[in-house]
Amino acid sequence: MPELPEVETIRRQLAPLVEGRRLERVEILDARWSRPLAPRELADALQGRRVEELGRRGKYLVWSLEDDVHLAQHLRMTGAVLADPNPEPPHTRVRIRLGRLGRSGAERRLAIADPRRFGTGELLLGTEALEEFFASRLGLEPLDELFTAEHLRGLARGRTAPIKAFLLDQRRIAGVGNIYADEALFRAGIHPLRPAGRLSIEQYVRLRESTIAALQAGIDARGATIDDFRHVDGVRGSFQNQFLVHRREGEPCGRCGATIVKMVVAGRGTYVCETCQPRPRTSRARQNARSRRPPAAR
Repeated sequence: MPELPEVETIRRQLAPLVEGRRLERVEILDARWSRPLAPRELADALQGRRVEELGRRGKYLVWSLEDDVHLAQHLRMTGAVLADPNPEPPHTRVRIRLGRLGRSGAERRLAIADPRRFGTGELLLGTEALEEFFASRLGLEPLDELFTAEHLRGLARGRTAPIKAFLLDQRRIAGVGNIYADEALFRAGIHPLRPAGRLSIEQYVRLRESTIAALQAGIDARGATIDDFRHVDGVRGSFQNQFLVHRREGEPCGRCGATIVKMVVAGRGTYVCETCQPRPRTSRARQNARSRRPPAAR
């Protein structure tokens, strides 16, 4: 579940705790986390190195260590990074002990917990390997100054897939997941089933602006906690209290009063106000034709 705002929240909280410290001990308890490397191989490559910077690309945390060694960490659906947890959380997959920062500083402990075991940590040796890794996986993120309406329009040109699916494709737009796609599309007044390549230029402008606004609102609220997301100190995010449509099935739309509905788009539960976000005509025609067919033909 952690999307760009949740990962950025973790980065901002974690960076002051880890930058400048050495990874004194890395204990990988789940071999899935380090694949394709064995846990011992990855731990040996990280241990003893000083953390120069903790960055972020899309939904990835990027640990940049001395000697141009990097770790690309993905939290996936249920991952969390907790600082000095007491007691240690269940489902801990990785333990990290950080050295002192200055003579009078205390050591710090991190626990990477992940109930569903989908999180990963990938070793990248050198800046070139780091850039190649992300170039093959991530497009621009909406907070990048190069992410313009024309850029968005160019990406979508000729695409017939639903705009919701397009927003979720990390190779095209980095960092947007299910929550923020729903919120952005509502703000832009665009139905999630509308074909990505058939928006007007005005709609691309609105979608760009609404996607940035939704992500920034999530960052300002320090992320959304629906299930497992936590801050590094265990506190919950609060953006879930500001949702305009996501998870609000059956409730009245705050803009027009119509009932918010839930549907499945791109395999994901999707929330929409079909008054504020008119369904595209082709989708209406298919739905009407289906409703007119006799039960035996359905």
